[in-house]
Amino acid sequence: MESATTQYAALKGGEWLIKETNPFEAFIPEDFDEEQKMVMDMCNQFLQTEVMPIVDRIDKMEPGLMPSLMEKAGEQGLLATSLPEEYGGLGKDFITATIVNEGLGAGHSFSVAIAAHTGIGTLPILYFGTEEQKQKYIPKLASGEWKGAYGLTEPNSGSDALSAKTTAKLSDDGKHYLLNGQKCWITNGGFADVYTVFAKIDGDKFTGFIVERGIEGFTQGAEEHKMGIKGSSTVQLYFQDCKVPVENVLGEIGKGHIIAFNILNIGRLKLDAAAIGGSKMALTTAVQYAVTREQFKMPIAKFGAIKHKLAEMAIRIWVAESGLYRSAKLIKDKEHELLASGEPFSKALLGAAEEYAIECAMLKVFGSEVLDFVVDEGVQVHGGNGFSDEYNISRAYRDSRINRIYEGTNEINRLLTVDMVLKRAMKGKLDLMGPAMNVQKELMSIPDFGSDDDAPFAKEKKYIINFKKAILMVAGAAVQKLMMQLEKEQEVLMHIADMAIETYHAESALLRAIKLTESLGAGAALQTDMTRTYIYDAADRINKAGKDALNSFADGDELRMMHIGLKRFTKVDPFNSKEARRRIAGKMIEQNKYSF
Repeated sequence: MESATTQYAALKGGEWLIKETNPFEAFIPEDFDEEQKMVMDMCNQFLQTEVMPIVDRIDKMEPGLMPSLMEKAGEQGLLATSLPEEYGGLGKDFITATIVNEGLGAGHSFSVAIAAHTGIGTLPILYFGTEEQKQKYIPKLASGEWKGAYGLTEPNSGSDALSAKTTAKLSDDGKHYLLNGQKCWITNGGFADVYTVFAKIDGDKFTGFIVERGIEGFTQGAEEHKMGIKGSSTVQLYFQDCKVPVENVLGEIGKGHIIAFNILNIGRLKLDAAAIGGSKMALTTAVQYAVTREQFKMPIAKFGAIKHKLAEMAIRIWVAESGLYRSAKLIKDKEHELLASGEPFSKALLGAAEEYAIECAMLKVFGSEVLDFVVDEGVQVHGGNGFSDEYNISRAYRDSRINRIYEGTNEINRLLTVDMVLKRAMKGKLDLMGPAMNVQKELMSIPDFGSDDDAPFAKEKKYIINFKKAILMVAGAAVQKLMMQLEKEQEVLMHIADMAIETYHAESALLRAIKLTESLGAGAALQTDMTRTYIYDAADRINKAGKDALNSFADGDELRMMHIGLKRFTKVDPFNSKEARRRIAGKMIEQNKYSF
């Protein structure tokens, strides 16, 4: 095992694929300081006292209820965590802001409203606004006096955001832009006071605007009736010669895409955090039900089939959380580095998030799919009762589904993951060619059938290194074979993305387990169980994704050779995951909650 003094350079975005990370430099939730633990407790307390008792009323969209809840959150500082103090914020770091997103993530529709307000509702103005705009809007958004929303999506432009049809034209007197068009699926749209809206000036210059409620020519539609998150306001916005003052242009004319895409990087990580918060509550709900529900004269929690479900839910949550806080620390460190180099505040966090845009895309996919898995299994643990509105798990099931769609669909995020890696490699920002060539040479050499290294986690470290080789082999072969056609082969790109997402999270879990074992010794036995079980299963998933990719573009001897290589790189020793899962489930059953 490395000592805590082993030096590794901080990894750039995407570099985890070709370099090792020092476990002792990886940030894990067990590293939270006292203030961060208090912030998490405060968020949990807010949900338990202010939100969960009235969750039915929220879902019925009782007039004024959601805005008043947001004002209460504002009074406790929950809307202002990472905003600068000069604009009424608390000035906390990016990790603490991430903790707030996780801590409030289990609040169903309330979580959606508050995440939209603090993220896409506030950050565009904070990072792209003029000093006058920031002074005018941010303090009111920080306190909750004003609520924020974001208008990007249109009826015919979702994933293809830049094909928006809303237009803006300078008025004859030069004092206003006249906006014409409509926006849809606008979260908080029914009650927000200030909106970031995107339109094309003269039909082609995609630009952001700050639009206030009540200005001439701006109206909203009725509330949408949605499958889930029923208590969150979702409306269409209509602009008919809507008079927006010229001083409300946000950022540079024609550079609206920079606002839209940069804000999404942060939003993806924050969505992952909220999904993890929701997952933890759903699992606790499932554990508590399994402990009290009796069948065949015993609690169902004592049955192996139920233990398997509870443990698998816990494993995926723990792994997701490991990836989240590892990445949040990378962004925080990069932000500080950029500030120290003289970058202004407004560019530092955005630059840091852009550096780790690959990781943010992977987190979003993983976290949203973990939440969907957890709530689905949670309903199953409840049996027929899970299908009843009397039980909160049914609400969690409905509410989770949207997460795989917004902040960029999971398909778009998978495609982006590989696209960004390849673009960075082509620009020389990421040296993939050398490592990929080394893997090719290794395929031609005699296999290494393991070593006698019996150091803790030596095997698992080798597995992760090999998973990365599998990705480099498949991706390298795809680039060589398909060349410029690769971007049209979305199925291949999605398989490679799945290999990457699995590997990044498996490595994150391993880094956390190594760090915990160093400090807790045998006290980290269950976390080691979770890590080993996850890696054991991930090997098969990586193998399957790799085979499906290879089979679609390679053939003959080349295909056979790469199949042999893939088998070698995804080989893991036999492991009794049944007993590991029973131990994991046993701890939660004993504590009557998700307890990791």
